[in-house]
Amino acid sequence: MARLKTFFIYALIIIGFYFFSNFIIDVGLNSSYKDIERKDNISQVEISEAQATLVNGKIKGTIKDPRGNESLTGKYVEIDLYSSRDNMVGKRYIEIETTDVNKTQDFHIYFEAEDIKSYSVAIVNEKEGGELEIIPEEWTRPEIIVATMFTLLIFWG
Repeated sequence: MARLKTFFIYALIIIGFYFFSNFIIDVGLNSSYKDIERKDNISQVEISEAQATLVNGKIKGTIKDPRGNESLTGKYVEIDLYSSRDNMVGKRYIEIETTDVNKTQDFHIYFEAEDIKSYSVAIVNEKEGGELEIIPEEWTRPEIIVATMFTLLIFWG
């Protein structure tokens, strides 16, 4: 009975450590994101979240056509990213896929660029060169397990 009680205590300690470490990691990652400012006033693109760390960032928003007099289908939303010295660091494009007037399209982009302090949004007819590379949004559970196994093999062997 004493041995079973000891295993139960160890299981509780491991489970508690798991939840505590996940909480600390989540708080640490979210606290490193700072808001970045917008430099334009386009009404068709509404940004709900725009944040960046020292090395990467994320922008989430909605594309809508409140006026209804011009179809945005087939065009692109161009997001230009600027550094603290107001130099353009890079840009990202989002294809507008709305087909009806007054329909909305949600989007979210992740980017990898250093020292981003502001951004501007424009609607363009076609893509230009110089787009930032796409960062995978989330890893799946099997991808995380395989990457962990390879990392352990590298350090163990």
